[in-house]
Amino acid sequence: MTASLQNRRILLIISGGIAAYKSLDLIRRLREAGARVRCVLTKGGAQFVTPLSVAALSEEQVYSDLWALTDENQMGHIRLSRESDLVVVAPASANIIARMAEGLADDLAGTLLLATDKPVMIAPAMNGQMWQHAATQANIATLEKRGIIRIDPAHGLMACGEEGTGRMAEVAAIVTAITAHFAKPGPLSGKRALVTSGPTFEPIDPVRFIGNRSSGKQGHALAEALRDRGAETILISGPTHLPDPVGIRTLHVQTAAEMLAACESALPVDIAICAAAVADWRPAETTTEKQKKGGKAPTLTLVENPDILATLAKARNNRPRIVIGFAAETNDVLAHATEKLKRKNCDWLLANEVGTDKTFDQDDNQVTCLRRTADGSVASEDWPRMSKQDVARQLADAVVSFLK
Repeated sequence: MTASLQNRRILLIISGGIAAYKSLDLIRRLREAGARVRCVLTKGGAQFVTPLSVAALSEEQVYSDLWALTDENQMGHIRLSRESDLVVVAPASANIIARMAEGLADDLAGTLLLATDKPVMIAPAMNGQMWQHAATQANIATLEKRGIIRIDPAHGLMACGEEGTGRMAEVAAIVTAITAHFAKPGPLSGKRALVTSGPTFEPIDPVRFIGNRSSGKQGHALAEALRDRGAETILISGPTHLPDPVGIRTLHVQTAAEMLAACESALPVDIAICAAAVADWRPAETTTEKQKKGGKAPTLTLVENPDILATLAKARNNRPRIVIGFAAETNDVLAHATEKLKRKNCDWLLANEVGTDKTFDQDDNQVTCLRRTADGSVASEDWPRMSKQDVARQLADAVVSFLK
């Protein structure tokens, strides 16, 4: 990390919000990584941190006033906006996001953001309802169309006492995103990858569903491993308790049908890895009201869900260059996985044994990697038990070798 940020020039804009206190730690971490950090403190930001604290940690002059004659003589807002390698807005409040979308330039931060010719990265932080509001989401969509880089907020308890998605990403995650921005091109640079992760929930009524025990740990680790090798990665995740990986476009779905639609909308991609534990069936009918006990258990009629792996592996113009599936089995693992590889027409398949104490929600995994060979046969390789992160790295490295 240190080498990739050495001598990088970061212009940090600190807007209003309780998360502004994290900006002090962000300055410290960036400087430890070798970056030079200049700071702009908005009027709102100055309600939470002082210019003296920011100046002490950055060891640079702090800028706040568009009309400061001294600042304009010494630097000038145009020059300040250009003499940086990256502009970071952290925290990015709902207000400054709206102002950026509208192109307002009536204060120093707004003017700098309009005048800069460098990439801009934002770390949103606000109340959960404010983050979910249609206006905020429309503003975010506008900024992303302009190339703004977004570090998604986290879910948790906020200063207002409410719980939801809106907490600014942790400082370590922001530093990781900044480091990744400056990282040298990896072996998968220029490639697009799609990863599915987690379970799917198939609703019975508004409160009950058919689901499974998948934690999403393996799928999320795979997405991060592909990202770290330079691939533009899209993660399509069913319901999990995991944070969205930094630097990865993450789409959240509930059902198998929603996951398939998201996968097809992401095409074309070079790499598709289906690690999600998709429910095989769903109720034929769902009720809009909770089903009550009546002395007799209801009868569920199930219908088969779409087969996402087989759909992506089907021969067609936009078929990914490599399609990889997972097989979670409780017995005869190799036999069932081999049959699944052939039936679904995928290129590789990672098979693992699952159960109440195996794989699901565990931090490690043991897989057998099956590959379709040129003559139509199937070759298998047992991998030793290792962490799910190491499984992801080994698989990503194998994909790199395949695509050379």
